[in-house]
Amino acid sequence: MRNDPFTFARRRQFLADCGVGLGRCALLSMLGGATSATASANILEPYTSHFAPTAKRVIYLFMAGAPSQLELFDHKPKLVELEGKPLPPSVIEGQRYAFIQPDAAVLGPRFRFAKHGQSGAELSEVLPHLATVADDIAIARSVHTDKFNHSPAQLFVNTGFGIPGRPSMGSWLSYGLGSEADDLPSFVVLMSGGSVSGGASMWSSGFLPSSHQGVPLRSQGDPILHISNPQGYDTRAQRDSLDLIRQLNEQRLDVVGDPEIATRINAYEMAFRMQARAPELMDFSDETADSLDLYGAKPGDAKAAFANNCLLARRLAERGVRFVQVYHNGWDHHSNVEGGVRGQCEQTDQACAGLIKDLKQRGLLEDTLIVWGGEFGRTPMVEASAALGRSMGRDHHPQAFSMWFAGGGIRPGVTVGATDELGFHVVDQPIHVQDVQATILHCLGIDHERLTYAYQGLDFRLTGVEEHHPVEALLA
Repeated sequence: MRNDPFTFARRRQFLADCGVGLGRCALLSMLGGATSATASANILEPYTSHFAPTAKRVIYLFMAGAPSQLELFDHKPKLVELEGKPLPPSVIEGQRYAFIQPDAAVLGPRFRFAKHGQSGAELSEVLPHLATVADDIAIARSVHTDKFNHSPAQLFVNTGFGIPGRPSMGSWLSYGLGSEADDLPSFVVLMSGGSVSGGASMWSSGFLPSSHQGVPLRSQGDPILHISNPQGYDTRAQRDSLDLIRQLNEQRLDVVGDPEIATRINAYEMAFRMQARAPELMDFSDETADSLDLYGAKPGDAKAAFANNCLLARRLAERGVRFVQVYHNGWDHHSNVEGGVRGQCEQTDQACAGLIKDLKQRGLLEDTLIVWGGEFGRTPMVEASAALGRSMGRDHHPQAFSMWFAGGGIRPGVTVGATDELGFHVVDQPIHVQDVQATILHCLGIDHERLTYAYQGLDFRLTGVEEHHPVEALLA
């Protein structure tokens, strides 16, 4: 039935795979038939969730490179006491690292920590802006992952699998829930700080229909290249061309029943609508000076790219985009972790807190889920290599790291989970990366075990085949 999107989507796929006869006829009927109605049918129309959601949309602030939890959220005074000494063999037994030996010396935290808000959330001194919204966020200190190098770990967080080819989280949400925006993509990607290790596979639709692919937007200028018509080619000529292309595609759809052709029709129509919508989206002239200052945004300034993207994420959320993925690269501090973390916080801290404050004052935070985190954590031990020119850094640490959440069904002002006194192992409420994925889906009203897609004889899902659960302690 139409009000069960997951059953409908899988039935639609099955009928498409039939290719001929009843399957093709039924598919064309569900897509509106091979008539002009097909072009106007919205493949991404909103669907009903499994149960009442607490969030309608997600803004995921992905800190690529793996921020050091020991400099930001997980204060470990014991490391100060042990600095310069190796960790006990019983702690590091059986562990492996990308660039250091297990017996590397301990490195103490480089910043002071203090408690903030009524919740008493303990935060680093380099997060002064986040400290002002400490009672609005939930901090998870016990997240862990299965991957210890950047590309597979980033892919794992974003797609649930460590190698390219699987659908990304935004694509799963687009597939499961559709879109509330008819003139913007359901899944938008924003980037700053350089390229990410996992590459475009992190916003790929994988084996899902390509209509659910993430669409990268540029943070300045035209959001998408060639969105403006060339000189002498007006809207009427473009509309006539699109109508002809649509007719040819519909004829082909009538012959072969390939749902990717319907996707192509809708992609052309979406692009046409975006030509009118996107310039307005990128025009910050209607933002007040106070609004820009809240984020630290400076339109057209590449140095403020992350702040500009956070403001743009709010504008996308207002316009019904389902999933906004904001990637910010630059957290891979194998050397000078103190200077690296300080510099990244100077670029990101104000904008993250500003996003929370802005959504809250606009009444959007209650149904917008914000997620902040990287792909893994950093070691309590120091990384130093004269050959590589590295000193006072930290290596990859998949055993434990920190994330924070806000809005859309998250319990504010709580700190969940704990690591040992060395910040090495999780000792309370372990949260696997795929538990985080299950939690995000839960906030949007989705049972992660029921959101599946049949491909090559298997029912795939974002959270894999092992047992994972939403993190109840994080939920309001």
